[in-house]
Amino acid sequence: MTSNEPAAHDAVVLAGGGARRLGGADKPGLRVGGRALLDRVLDACADARATVVVAAPRPTARSVRFAREDPPGAGPVAALDAGLRHVTADDVLVLSADLPFLAPDALRRLLTALRSGGTEGALLTDADGRDQPLVAAYRAAALRRELAALTAAHGGLTGLPLRRLTAGLDLVRVPDPVGSFDCDTWDDIATARARIREHDHVLDEWISAVKAELGVDLDVDTGVLLDLARDAAHGVARPAAPLTTFLVGYAAARAGGGSEAVAEASRKAAALALRWAREAEQEAAGQEAGRAAGQDGPAGNDGPGPDAG
Repeated sequence: MTSNEPAAHDAVVLAGGGARRLGGADKPGLRVGGRALLDRVLDACADARATVVVAAPRPTARSVRFAREDPPGAGPVAALDAGLRHVTADDVLVLSADLPFLAPDALRRLLTALRSGGTEGALLTDADGRDQPLVAAYRAAALRRELAALTAAHGGLTGLPLRRLTAGLDLVRVPDPVGSFDCDTWDDIATARARIREHDHVLDEWISAVKAELGVDLDVDTGVLLDLARDAAHGVARPAAPLTTFLVGYAAARAGGGSEAVAEASRKAAALALRWAREAEQEAAGQEAGRAAGQDGPAGNDGPGPDAG
């Protein structure tokens, strides 16, 4: 690591709770915006050097390591202890698996707050100002210190509430009512699904879902592609819009992929669509001029000529 590179961090995702308020449903597997809650969280923390999911092994959108607390279902403190045994970075993100709107930027802000403030932990607070200790960045050494103290005091970690652990830490708070939103009830799930489809969010959410589904890790200028689709629809025909954007993607892939290849293919296709539209406009203008010339011909053309007998 050079001086310009950020320090490495790991992530521990707790995904093995009983979801009693959801009737025992498989909460990490519930889908919001077409993606499992767990996969949405794993996408947010993709920058972690190592990611440990504390739960029984299951299919996930990206490769992770699984761990299990002993006994299974022993609670969040025991689960955190199990996850920490498999990470080595000085800083660790600790996340629950039910955060539909968690974004990488929120996690970067947590890590920045942790590292710049000289504290032992930085956690998000929700819309009501409540601490969310499972959306947080911690010093791994501080967590291990408190876990050892709790084990010594209680003879184990089973059933201990998370506040017993965080009470001994020096913490800083980062307000984020969106990133800290978690899904504990079916009403929460319904709220999350409705918000995904709000006008201000639906396109970004859809693009993220498609990229995740197709395994595409590429940031492109969606505005350029939308402009291209508009030009193709207006200048050629409506069905040309999806076909053109498909061909742009195919051409970019053949050119080696990457955002620059997409931008270049989009530029060429947009220029073609504009040329096509100009030709259509010129043809329409010529036809209009011809009709006007016919209507403005010499008077009397339709009557008998002067030599008519």
